[in-house]
Amino acid sequence: MHPAPLALEYQPFAVFSGANTLQAAYNELADELKKYLDPEDQEKVLRCAIYGAAAHEGQQRQSGEPYFVHPIAVCRILARQRFDLPVLQAGLLHDVLEDTILKKTDMAAEFGEEVTRLVDGVSKLDRLKQKAPQAAVADSFRKMFLATADDPRVLIIKLADRLHNMQTLGALRRDKQRRIALETLDVYAPIASRLGLFYFSIQLQDLAFSYLYPWRYAVLRKRYLERFARNETLDRVRAALQPRLQTLGIKASINKRQRHLWGVYQRMERKESFEEAIRTVPIRIITDNEDNCYRVLGSLHSLYRPIHGKFEDYIAAPKSNGYRSLHTSVLMPGGIVLNVQIRTRDMHTLAEAGIISVWHQYAKQRAVQIEASSIEAEKTLREWLSRLKEVQNYTDDPLQFYDTIKKEIVSGDMHVYTPKGEVIDLPRHATPVDYAYAIHTKIGNHCIGAKVNGHAYPIYKPLEMAQTVEIITSEDAHPHAGWLQFVVTAKARGAINKYLKELARSDAQALGQRLLGNALRRHGHTLDSVGKTRWQHYLQESALTRESLLTQIGQGLRQAALVATALLEGHGETIPAAQDDDTTRQLEVHSAFESGISLAQCCYPLPQEPIIGQIVPGIGIHIHRQECPLRGIDGNEEWISATWAQERKGLFPAALEIEAYEHPRLLADVSSHIADADANITDFQMNHAAHDLHRRILTVWVEVRDREHLAQLTRRLRLLEDTIQIRRVERSQNP
Repeated sequence: MHPAPLALEYQPFAVFSGANTLQAAYNELADELKKYLDPEDQEKVLRCAIYGAAAHEGQQRQSGEPYFVHPIAVCRILARQRFDLPVLQAGLLHDVLEDTILKKTDMAAEFGEEVTRLVDGVSKLDRLKQKAPQAAVADSFRKMFLATADDPRVLIIKLADRLHNMQTLGALRRDKQRRIALETLDVYAPIASRLGLFYFSIQLQDLAFSYLYPWRYAVLRKRYLERFARNETLDRVRAALQPRLQTLGIKASINKRQRHLWGVYQRMERKESFEEAIRTVPIRIITDNEDNCYRVLGSLHSLYRPIHGKFEDYIAAPKSNGYRSLHTSVLMPGGIVLNVQIRTRDMHTLAEAGIISVWHQYAKQRAVQIEASSIEAEKTLREWLSRLKEVQNYTDDPLQFYDTIKKEIVSGDMHVYTPKGEVIDLPRHATPVDYAYAIHTKIGNHCIGAKVNGHAYPIYKPLEMAQTVEIITSEDAHPHAGWLQFVVTAKARGAINKYLKELARSDAQALGQRLLGNALRRHGHTLDSVGKTRWQHYLQESALTRESLLTQIGQGLRQAALVATALLEGHGETIPAAQDDDTTRQLEVHSAFESGISLAQCCYPLPQEPIIGQIVPGIGIHIHRQECPLRGIDGNEEWISATWAQERKGLFPAALEIEAYEHPRLLADVSSHIADADANITDFQMNHAAHDLHRRILTVWVEVRDREHLAQLTRRLRLLEDTIQIRRVERSQNP
């Protein structure tokens, strides 16, 4: 049924199936709308509701109710958060494009492009193909983020949709309940929390908890409500603190905060008892201005002893999602711990509803002033969402996208500074490499080291709040696969994966060209001397392009010698006998970082040492020392003769293990001698010797020119006082 344009003559709900149910649901919505919408906009919402009811006429939910009860409930959730008119209208119509015959052009003609765009954005989130459950969750997660980056209001409507579905999940089968609850915990709640939409995240988590573990939820809820109903502690705090605040002329409300049950359950899963999980009493104090927040804090700290390390000032340094508040923990007589939040009313509104909801509230259209911090927070959020959208450019795999971004969401926030004093927001546990990619992808790709607060700092070590970070770069440097073991940001992981994927293909192609060239030279040919006809004939038979053929050779999927023979055989022609002199079949190694070639970390080969190449299918060639202790262990390896090029560039890695008697300047003395020998330190580990706690074992990873340079360095280090022995590390222990 195609609803006719309604103009201003509204049809009553009585003409629809389930009229009484629809009317009752809309009456509840209307009561909420009257609290903040003017009559004209209330009429627009009603007109939209009748349009939606007509579009969904005859459809029912699993419970047997008219389907349109659900969109009305979604709109009511949005109205409780005081969202603007387009969001309310889109909430009422969010399923129309997906579940009815109406098209976008019909909707745009009635309600405009903005509402239609929001509805279309929500509809796209629902168009998931039938996949394995994990893949479906990952795809939903990816689409949620991409839609949010385009217009965050799409996410808010979808969260309201999911919240009402969770509130009415009881009508579904048990297996569906669990699947939807798990998706809610994995996808919807974390995103809502990261964006500061705590109204949604807390309810979604607790509802999902109730369906995943119904018995545990029921028991925990009963015990918690019994405990929460007791107000003795709150009464004591009010009686002691309110007179002090009144003396100072401070108006403030003091109330107990109710914990959400999923959070309590998670603490109990970490081996805490119920009493331990709720041992602190959560209190919230709301006052009228920012200055009074600090005055309340001072009064509280003069009344009860503050607990060291438990104060956080999110007013002076707001979270990236705009959250502002003072946090402190104090100890009351009797050992009771108060966990206190102090904030203004505006801060509380922001904390409850989230920066996106505040920014898009109806109040904004009425020219109500928005705090500068909220504007800055929204800017930060949009930049963060934009960065996450970039990850889509690095991978088409929803599961990889899901894993990459989820790690960033659950890790919390911190901020560090650039040398110029600019603030960079990062998730907790972020490393200098994450910071480098946050500045610019090029900086990350060429990172070779870092300084923190002016001192050298390992690139794999997590940064801490408020540190000043400087990145050292080199045009010759590039990302390493090992970085994926410690980076946490979506942008860093995405950029590294993209680089490695592109590098693997280009390196394999370059290596394949070298291997095939070597094989052809054994027969007196080069790549260019093979006739065009022979190339075309072989490529047609193989159904390959020249580039893909060379890539497969470089990846070890085809043997260069067999391809060379096939190319030269042509149409039955006799090919020259292969030459076996070393100059035609040896692979030359020019540097430590070369296309398709890597130095084996089991033996750290250096120029001036005899070497050999191991062909590793799908990867390339690993260069080993000929006397490598691991060579030939498998017995199935394919090897190729290799030699060092006369013209080499860059430095080469090596490792030394130094045993010495412990003294305060051991590391400083070793570092100084290595620098004096014109070598670089890339990493180190220091441990006590197992047989003597007065001795230290210092493993140092260095970069040198060749074997002679390493020998010079070793001789210099043996001159150190208290050195017992030095040996070259034969097998990599580098973390």
